[in-house]
Amino acid sequence: MDDTYQVIVVGGGFAGMTAAEQLGRKGIRVLLIDANNYHQFQPLLYQVAASQIGVSAVARPLRSVFRSTESVRVLTAEVTAIDPATRAVTTVDGSRYQAKILVIAAGAVPNFFDTPGAEEHAYPLYSVADATRLSTALTSALDQADRAKAGSAEVVVVGGGPTGVETAGALAENIKYLVPKYFSPGLAARCRVHLVDMLPNVLMPFSAKSQAYTRDRLIKLGVQLHMGQGVTEVRADGVTLADGTTIPAQIVVWAGGLKAGKIIAESGLPQGKGGRVDVLPDLTAPGTEGVYVLGDSANITDATGAKLPQLGSVAEQSGKWAARNIQADLTGGTRQPFAYWDKGYMAMVGRGAAVAELGRKRIQLQGPLAFLSWLGVHLALLPGTQQKVRALSSWLTGYVTHSPSHVVVGRPD
Repeated sequence: MDDTYQVIVVGGGFAGMTAAEQLGRKGIRVLLIDANNYHQFQPLLYQVAASQIGVSAVARPLRSVFRSTESVRVLTAEVTAIDPATRAVTTVDGSRYQAKILVIAAGAVPNFFDTPGAEEHAYPLYSVADATRLSTALTSALDQADRAKAGSAEVVVVGGGPTGVETAGALAENIKYLVPKYFSPGLAARCRVHLVDMLPNVLMPFSAKSQAYTRDRLIKLGVQLHMGQGVTEVRADGVTLADGTTIPAQIVVWAGGLKAGKIIAESGLPQGKGGRVDVLPDLTAPGTEGVYVLGDSANITDATGAKLPQLGSVAEQSGKWAARNIQADLTGGTRQPFAYWDKGYMAMVGRGAAVAELGRKRIQLQGPLAFLSWLGVHLALLPGTQQKVRALSSWLTGYVTHSPSHVVVGRPD
């Protein structure tokens, strides 16, 4: 394939990969650029960190995705600059690529909200590298606690949204079920998980009933909740809250929010909340021609004008819709405003427990039925057959026997 492309897609996440897939099926020449050579399934990264599933269950090589799509070329490279006016991108080696249509789906980075020490000491959870680094740190903390006579391992999770809740629940279950087996009941009794958020309750976008169920379930698992208190400082030995109290901890997990990355900030495109681009209804960037912004790089609205959440389903659907509008651009058709199919929200709260609010009518489920729904939805969304098989095998092993096979991780740096 030569270096002439009709479309350049920056980012191989849900939005970028989906857009490239849809365009490739129509024979449109696409260059897909990502710093990683794999697509990562972000909703399950917390399970990698908690050693419940392996990396191979959440990551699929991009070239495997497009091996049968001849019109799509995958390029593993870091994009360092974007020129919306010419629809061109520059990679870290100085190479420059240009196309008629540019799709920016570059994802996001953790938003530490200028909290002192957070960037230096907290563990974000947005990439496979983040998940394996956190997994290694957690295992190391337990090993160190085991060597000490009265050692303990305490974890603070910052953020009461779905990622924070799911991470806190998974780690608390490890302490309850795995630490007594792999280490000792005494060490398990000295380990704790704290969940902190400046908002008054967990899962604020959910209903009061779902919030109450989640709160009660977390407390039952042993998670100590600190709601209505923001974190004002993160240190190597814990955090300080807004009221001046401190929580000692060996590990601080940051699940407190995301923002668009440097590439968006330096693009010259107008930025809104979270540094993201407030896209037009047809998913194009305002003030430019032939530039689409999708996924976590964009603030996308529904038909009523309400901002949509940063969810995988929003990113995936925006990728499909953008592909249709791009086809219209290339064939002289008319773009259509994005119509989002609201599938609702879900969050797992440990083994056999979850909350789900499905569809626009928000049909509410709590407990085992919501848990089965969560498993089914996430299994269906995983990017490949091998990933589905590996995840299902890990879930069956872990949830039935409480002995996951993925507790071996690398040594810390």
